[in-house]
This record gives sequence, structure tokens and C-alpha cells, in this order.
Amino acid sequence: MLVSKDFVAYMAREIVKKLVAAQMIEVKSLPVVTERVNGALLEELSLEDRINDEVRIILETYSDEMRNSGADYRKCFGR
Repeated sequence: MLVSKDFVAYMAREIVKKLVAAQMIEVKSLPVVTERVNGALLEELSLEDRINDEVRIILETYSDEMRNSGADYRKCFGR
């Protein structure tokens, strides 16, 4: 994940605070809603990590073929 969990928690607090202030949502328990938003953000942001792991596995599977054809692993992976 490219951002820290602390920053994600901060974003969740700010999102909920601004939605409540704009009267876009009503909440009975601010901490509960904030925690749910935090969880959703973490889940969404961790998706990139899971995709990167899958790409690494695929590239490792074809590493010999890539080496023989002159393909660059870093260019294929985008790093």
C-alpha cells in the first residue's frame, strides 16, 4: 500500500467529518461510521497490493521465457 495506515485513518475521519458537516449523512455513532469507512478504504487500497502480488507470480512463471526473449522484468512490472 502506498499510503500509511495512519494516513488512511486520518482520511476516514476527515471524510466522515466533512460528510456530516455538509449534512450529506446522519450518524448515530461517529466512531462506528469512521471505523467502517476506514475499513473500506484499507480494503480498497490493499487491492493494489494483491494485484501486484499476482503480477509478480505471473512474471516469475514466465521469467525464463522473458529472459530468453530479452524482456526486462522491471519494465514489465512497471517499477
